[in-house]
Amino acid sequence: MIVGVLALQGGVSEHIAMLEHLAVPSRAVRRTEDLDGIDGLILPGGESGVIDRLTRLFGLREPLRAAIGAGLPVLGTCAGLIMLADRITGAAPGQQTLGGLDVTVERNAFGSQRDSFDTTVDVAGIGAIDASFIRAPIVTEVGEGVDVIATLPDGRIVGVHDGHRIGVSFHPEVSGDPRLHEAFVRLIAEIRRR
Repeated sequence: MIVGVLALQGGVSEHIAMLEHLAVPSRAVRRTEDLDGIDGLILPGGESGVIDRLTRLFGLREPLRAAIGAGLPVLGTCAGLIMLADRITGAAPGQQTLGGLDVTVERNAFGSQRDSFDTTVDVAGIGAIDASFIRAPIVTEVGEGVDVIATLPDGRIVGVHDGHRIGVSFHPEVSGDPRLHEAFVRLIAEIRRR
């Protein structure tokens, strides 16, 4: 099994370190050919508008859309969730997503960088995990076939899953809690067995 990490901007090294901790081989994805042979993909947190522009600049947008649409397992954290969403509110001018996940996300829903916070989030099938929210989005609408897997105590949706795609508003790689990555690796293994 090889898990790719989109390596254009954002928390790339933290995700690669988390995969190394789990003894899962990883590959930085910067070019189209880096997608060859990967079994899953992590879209890291960062600046979603910048990641969007770089995927187009490096010719990765359409190959990524095709791979995700064809069933490649994907974990999107923070900006990665925004990149997976079909719809964004508060998007930067001209911002696009890779899409595929039938949700609407609100970009920077918690405010600016100084409004960032750490908390514990209960994730379905995993339990309470430590999570960092850094200029994080929230999910404001969930389409048919998308399961809510995490909410904050006030009911805001911060985690969703639809079969081969998992999207969360937070950064589990920052807190060092490996359980979401472990769940993603299990999902990849299940999909490979089908």
